[in-house]
Amino acid sequence: MIRFLHTADWQLGMKRYFLSQGTQERYAQARFEALRTIGRVAKEHDCRFILACGDSFESNQVDRATVAKALDALREVSVPVLMLPGNHDPLNAVSVYRSTAFAERCPGNVFVVDSSAPRKVGEEVEIVGAPWLSKRPAANPLEEVVRALGRPPGGSVRIVMAHGAMDAMSPDPDAPGVIRRDMLEEAIGQGKVHFFALGDRHSLTKIGEGDRIWYSGTPEPTDFAETRSGFVQVVEVAPDRVSAFPVKVGTWRFIERSRVDLDCTGDIERLAAWLDSLERKDLTIVRLKLFGSLSLSLKTLLDTHLCAARDVFAALEVLEEDLLVVPDTEDFSSFGFSGFAAATLQRLRSAIEKGPPEQAGSARDALMLLARLAGTGGAR
Repeated sequence: MIRFLHTADWQLGMKRYFLSQGTQERYAQARFEALRTIGRVAKEHDCRFILACGDSFESNQVDRATVAKALDALREVSVPVLMLPGNHDPLNAVSVYRSTAFAERCPGNVFVVDSSAPRKVGEEVEIVGAPWLSKRPAANPLEEVVRALGRPPGGSVRIVMAHGAMDAMSPDPDAPGVIRRDMLEEAIGQGKVHFFALGDRHSLTKIGEGDRIWYSGTPEPTDFAETRSGFVQVVEVAPDRVSAFPVKVGTWRFIERSRVDLDCTGDIERLAAWLDSLERKDLTIVRLKLFGSLSLSLKTLLDTHLCAARDVFAALEVLEEDLLVVPDTEDFSSFGFSGFAAATLQRLRSAIEKGPPEQAGSARDALMLLARLAGTGGAR
């Protein structure tokens, strides 16, 4: 059995628009630290080598510091690291892998998979890569690689590194760059390939019935849509059997609640209690989509809790398009409005309650402005 570590989609140099400058720096540093963790995992599990299956860098335009920090982290890894260019960092004329920043610092244990030529690791393992040579190829590079393969030399294990979306999971299965699942399964059935190590999908994902086709996912989460990010795979493979198990390495979290109904004080307090219960808030990014209807006073209470949460979370994104703020009588009882002001207040409230949606929205905005001018502080 050959044991190795499968990883992908490091996305070094990635920036998230919703992070403040200081938090962005911590988020970027966590991705470099993940490389050191990957090295420790490989050593602890006695892996022979590490396969990084594409998109190690966020783009070919990452700065020199990003390249330098990545290679310094990889220098601490005790086993060979094979890096496959993907769609984010293809091996074109301006590739990060061709840059002086990379060439000057590349340690002896790091190898760029720059062609599909088989690479021997000892006598019993052959690694074949399908590097992306452009950002938008006519077809996934893997197709040509698989077509050219025969059966490996007797008794040896063949592992193929590739990158790209799987047709069964893609919204456009016929798009250039998409991998055909039946092609991979046919190659396995014919004994041409014993394991496909894939990158591109950021969630740890097994393809098909066996354990021979896997996406490792990204070692540090990058978005809310990911279901099993933050892992690497330790794989044991032989011609007649294979096993793979995940190891958690990620430290950050993306948490999304796509519907939070708020209609009363209890709803707001429950949301505040849930936010307070989350651990490692400094490494947690939260997105909330709010629904319901609140008075001005309840909206003020909500804003107070959200403001406190923003002080401790790495980021808190709140979507309020479906949350209505409808002032009630108590909200304006202390205003002391009379005459024209009182009549205007009544007309706006009537438009909110009985008018068409467009008129109600304009009336609500006007009423919120009136509240601010009145000094309630209820709308910010």
